[in-house]
Amino acid sequence: MNKEPFLRMSRRESIPLWKEALIYLAAILLALIACAGVIYALVQMNPIDVYKAIFDGALGSKRRIWITVRDMLTLLCIAVGLAPAFRMRFWNIGAEGQILVGGVAAAALMINLADKIPNVLLILLMFVAAAAAGIVWGLIPAFFKAYWKTNETLFTLMLNYVAMQVVTYCIIFWENPKGSNSVGIINQSTRAGWLPEVFGNDYFWNIVIVAVLTVSMFIYLRYSKGGYEVAVVGESERTARYAGINVKKVMLRTMAISGAICGIAGFIAVSGSGHTISTSTANGRGFTAIIVAWLARFNTFAMVLIAFGIVFMEKGAIQIASQYGLNESASDVLLGIILFFILGAEFFVRYKVELNHHKE
Repeated sequence: MNKEPFLRMSRRESIPLWKEALIYLAAILLALIACAGVIYALVQMNPIDVYKAIFDGALGSKRRIWITVRDMLTLLCIAVGLAPAFRMRFWNIGAEGQILVGGVAAAALMINLADKIPNVLLILLMFVAAAAAGIVWGLIPAFFKAYWKTNETLFTLMLNYVAMQVVTYCIIFWENPKGSNSVGIINQSTRAGWLPEVFGNDYFWNIVIVAVLTVSMFIYLRYSKGGYEVAVVGESERTARYAGINVKKVMLRTMAISGAICGIAGFIAVSGSGHTISTSTANGRGFTAIIVAWLARFNTFAMVLIAFGIVFMEKGAIQIASQYGLNESASDVLLGIILFFILGAEFFVRYKVELNHHKE
């Protein structure tokens, strides 16, 4: 006699917002406990002190708060850029490369035009150049996918390494000081090409740019004809063609938008944040942003909270590693634990697990 399984799993039709929030909250609490357990096993510290260190690392001072906000904005910008591509089921794994080419385009103008044109014009040109570079980097795999059905996952991934080599090549000419194999802080004395302070805040324009992109993308995906076409193509290309949608055009347009926004993230990193360019400018955020976009289900407003949560825990993990004398890899391990629990929460949001009641 076949026995029925003890547990039964089924896909949820819907879930109340409060219940979804509780699931994610439980996941974060479990992640904190797991991280505390790992730290206690390594250095025998009180878990409560671990929690305090996490908070202190992310929000323990005004400077740390703004660093957390700054990094959250960059991550959010990339996730917003990835949203339309992933909504269309175009697996854009190339955000890292799109950020780098956007950043290198901005840095090129920042270095070569610093003393030749007004700062406002320079910043506008940097913004446009970064977006244009991102568009080109996004259109290359989209074109091959649209016309020759190439694998966009591998194509976009390989373009990341090409972009890294482009940056490395440029650094050879921009070394400062010579022989350092780095660009250093660009225009540190003149601040030419830097996004200016507003009300004493270095990151005001970062907030404005990312806020505009976040709201615009929400409206585009939810209410525009273009957003509707993206959704239909993502569900079924055959259905889209039957409905009279030009799939190739939608694919190229969507990847142009995705690449442009990721390029703008490179501009923000160069002009509004680090003020330099290197192969680590993207710093893995192009991959982390994929998690943000998926967990938010392409809702850009939900991405704000998720991006903040991930950066908060990342800064906390770094603080723990430094405070307790662990090496840098320890913070990566702790962040990995946190992401594991958050991704696990996504499973329970989408599916429900129930006891299978046996009938006599």
